[in-house]
Amino acid sequence: MARMIPPVFLGTSPGERLLFQRLEADAGAADWTVLHSVEIARHVRQVQGEIDFVVIVPRLGVLCVEVKAHTRVRRDASGLWRLGSLPASSKSPFQQASQGMHSLRKFLLDLGMDLRHVPFWSAVWFTHAPVSRRPVSPEWHPWQLLDRHDLARRPVSETITEVLGHARTHLASAVPSFSGSLGYPTMQQCRELTARIRPICEFAITPADIRNARDQDRQAFVEEQYEALDIIEDERCVLFTGPAGTGKTFLALEAARRASIRGETARVICFNRLLGKWLAEQLKEFPGVTVGSFHQVIKDAAQAEIPDGATDTWWHVELPELALGVLLETGTPPGILIVDEIQDLCEPAYLDVLDVMVTGGLAGGRWLMFGDFERQAIYGGADGRPMIRERSPELYVRPLYRNCRNRPRIGYAAAQAAGLGNVYRGFRRSDDNVPPKMISYETPAEQEKGLIQALDLLRSEEYSNDEIIVLSARADGPAAESSHPALRGRLAPYGQHTHKVGYTTIHSYKGLDAPAIVVTDIDQATGERAEALLYVALSRAADRLVVLAHRDAMREMAANLLKGYGANA
Repeated sequence: MARMIPPVFLGTSPGERLLFQRLEADAGAADWTVLHSVEIARHVRQVQGEIDFVVIVPRLGVLCVEVKAHTRVRRDASGLWRLGSLPASSKSPFQQASQGMHSLRKFLLDLGMDLRHVPFWSAVWFTHAPVSRRPVSPEWHPWQLLDRHDLARRPVSETITEVLGHARTHLASAVPSFSGSLGYPTMQQCRELTARIRPICEFAITPADIRNARDQDRQAFVEEQYEALDIIEDERCVLFTGPAGTGKTFLALEAARRASIRGETARVICFNRLLGKWLAEQLKEFPGVTVGSFHQVIKDAAQAEIPDGATDTWWHVELPELALGVLLETGTPPGILIVDEIQDLCEPAYLDVLDVMVTGGLAGGRWLMFGDFERQAIYGGADGRPMIRERSPELYVRPLYRNCRNRPRIGYAAAQAAGLGNVYRGFRRSDDNVPPKMISYETPAEQEKGLIQALDLLRSEEYSNDEIIVLSARADGPAAESSHPALRGRLAPYGQHTHKVGYTTIHSYKGLDAPAIVVTDIDQATGERAEALLYVALSRAADRLVVLAHRDAMREMAANLLKGYGANA
């Protein structure tokens, strides 16, 4: 296995992560050193640059690898490179790799290193795109182009060894000094190269490192999400469906950011108030984008005051009618509508309002909707997909299957506890061998004791207060009502105290997530509503999950979990 510096992956590119993992596990790279994400402060062509991987191989040379994780790559007739849905660029990835390599080599020569016999070369690895026919170009050698198949067909060490072999042969034919370069770089030179490029070679993984890696890990797009972004560029109206944790909200965010960068106007709508606040915070720096929860937006539009004792009829019928009249008369609607949590907004009156929130309406306008129609519609209502299709027959439906949020054991537990079975086709995040912790209780006092135990456990694992959320199935759960001094000093309503553990209801937190979740007040675990609530609660946890359930509900939940695990065995 190669020596990786830094020893953990802290980037966001799925292609870089894949190559990092393959090199880290490759027995054929036992005496190699791999430097990831090397910043080039003195670049030969620009103010600053970066090399994705610098691979130092004893007796072979140094290979600088540029990684591109897009699923679609092409250079058009005008010579512009088009990588996925990114804007076209005249800069070749091969040019980018070569300039990074020459910048690094010049830096080392300026330090006085003797590199006369040390081959330096570059390559581009399209980790997620297959190349059916190797293009012939004077701008690069065929063996400098690596693709998805090169990752799949053999160990990475063999591929890199072959590239450096070709490079040595080419250099020997063009540069006389390389004809006798066998055996270089020596092990001593490899150590010196490493020390000069990364002079601080002692690394410690701190809690901050782990937090940063976790956040970047969760937000990194996977292959199906890159494909989804391409679909967004190509289709006028798209409905993305998928279970919890498949990246729907992050796709909505990215679509809004890209619309703003293109100079378009966009409106981002969701159902949950807390999610609306979070989305607004994420998008506050992007001009032309308005954000809010549905009911807040229509209440503001209608300039309506919530009446005392407001009924369901007021929220579901009267308020939408008031807002619809105002929206029809005022202004030009945005050019694109982006709706998260659409499963909770599939009512005729709500869809009428959404219809006037985008230029061209739902039938002829540009819109994106994201929803989980399995078990996240915890506010009642039937499957709304036929209603959406009736209003927009040309919509494109794109399912998402790969979990980007949860550790596998948490994701499986959430799906199985809800009776959904195997809803994921895989997990973006690796298994850390820590299962969800289940604590049963019979009395309120026992549940308080279990909550204290859960918080102590998470603090012992160095989770900070702002990384822990307590979710209750009731508004008057132990976090809200307990007078126990061990809880009162540590807990505060979610969003009201930055130095304490936040608590709120499961309903209020839907759409959000946290590194560590403690779920309380689970008194029932079977039945459609109870299972839907469990699914939402458990799937909020990215890394650690603790569930406090009444003894009887724990038995019901355990039966569902065992049934699911048995089906997967």
